[in-house]
Amino acid sequence: MDALIRKAEALIEALPYIRKFRGKVVVVKYGGSAMASRAERSFLLDLVFLETVGMRPVLVHGGGQAISKRMREEGIEAQFVQGLRVTDERTMEIVEETLFKVVNRCLVEGIRRLGGKAEGLSGKDHGILHVQRHRVKMRGREVDIGFVGDVRWVDPEPILRLCKRGVIPVVAPIGLGGDGRAYNVNADTAAGEIAATLKAEKLAFLTDVAGIFKDPEEPESLISTLSAGDVEGLIEREVISGGMIPKARACAEAVRKGVRKAHIVDGRVPHALLLEIFTDRGIGTEIVP
Repeated sequence: MDALIRKAEALIEALPYIRKFRGKVVVVKYGGSAMASRAERSFLLDLVFLETVGMRPVLVHGGGQAISKRMREEGIEAQFVQGLRVTDERTMEIVEETLFKVVNRCLVEGIRRLGGKAEGLSGKDHGILHVQRHRVKMRGREVDIGFVGDVRWVDPEPILRLCKRGVIPVVAPIGLGGDGRAYNVNADTAAGEIAATLKAEKLAFLTDVAGIFKDPEEPESLISTLSAGDVEGLIEREVISGGMIPKARACAEAVRKGVRKAHIVDGRVPHALLLEIFTDRGIGTEIVP
């Protein structure tokens, strides 16, 4: 009986948030080690729940590990410059095939198996992510890293059409260049730009850490709330480092462009998304204006 009462109390706690966020867009970026965890089913259930209670979830996914695995199988060594994958023509073919035909399809099928409606979208083929070639400078020289794109603008219509029909859009971060070619786009950046264009209520990054810490060795040092204006200072002081940098910057930029709030949470925790959105305390780091 006590367990049943606790479940009822959890529903009551969620009620004001369900009312507040009904009809609102929530963009979720899912990738990295979070995708390899056992919590994937609970994450997909969270998305189905959000749509069922009237919210409009939009999923943007990564797939770097799957891409690297496919490259190894083909005898191609992955190379990175400033954290970005060097993407020649063959690598771009692998990126596109792996992201849209493998990772995207698996996520869409997973949502459908759990009773939700979902449809896969390619940022390129559906004309969502319009990009320009990314330029890298090292020691004063420009380094060509191939088909890597920076988002210039986002067409939200293909996403909004699905949301209005109660279908969860699942977006692969492949960009369309002005030359008509496919470009590899950082999934964190893509999610942030999509959230900003949609003026989303929330942008959530599910990753493999619990959030941003003042000291990564001290679990009690989790920063529960962070101002967008403080992000660059924390990067300079190396409080935010490594793979957390593009996530934190994407969150801060999205908030500056009109997203109400951004969140970084541990995607390995079952139902992490619901715990962050529908409980009073949350479990990760929220970034606010």
